[in-house]
Amino acid sequence: MASTLLKRTSFSAMKSVVGGFQIGAQSRAYAAAAVGTDLVSAAPNVSLQKARTWDEGVSSNFATTPLKDIFKGKKVVIFGLPGAFTGVCSVQHVPSYKNQIDKFKAKGVDSVICVAVNDPYVMNGWATKLEAKEAIEFYGDFDGSFHKSLELDKDLSGALLGHRSQRWSAYVVDGKVKTLNVEEVPSDFKVSGGDVILGQI
Repeated sequence: MASTLLKRTSFSAMKSVVGGFQIGAQSRAYAAAAVGTDLVSAAPNVSLQKARTWDEGVSSNFATTPLKDIFKGKKVVIFGLPGAFTGVCSVQHVPSYKNQIDKFKAKGVDSVICVAVNDPYVMNGWATKLEAKEAIEFYGDFDGSFHKSLELDKDLSGALLGHRSQRWSAYVVDGKVKTLNVEEVPSDFKVSGGDVILGQI
């Protein structure tokens, strides 16, 4: 069932925990993106960088992937997270999709994508460590422009991460958001996991 767990709230000061660090930050549990948003139109001239080795980056002349190539004409499940090699992201978030990839494919999903504000080389190393490259497509948003365009960015400087992504998931059909789930704080793992979105498709 396509629905949204996106919770729209005002800015509020609260403490959150990211990767074991307790930080005081302005928390935002809403985004410019919403059900019905066309991601390609909402983030014009933005592209992502597919996970790769440095040598692959050089040989491709540091090519990037336009959003239309990722989303148009496809059924895509995409999830964003604060960063590669961090706690909840590695132990819970990615495995919740990796371990259920057959269920996503059975529902007609063309691709499951993980995106984070990291360079594509770090994303490649992380995906390799998690043994998840066969199931999930990993993309870097190296300058955060994708997340900023959708207001899914977050300042996690208190955890020494700088400006990163909120923890979220979406089901996107032909570029349009059908379901969007955003955690209230990045340390939460309540609405953005694979189990939740499987029930929304």
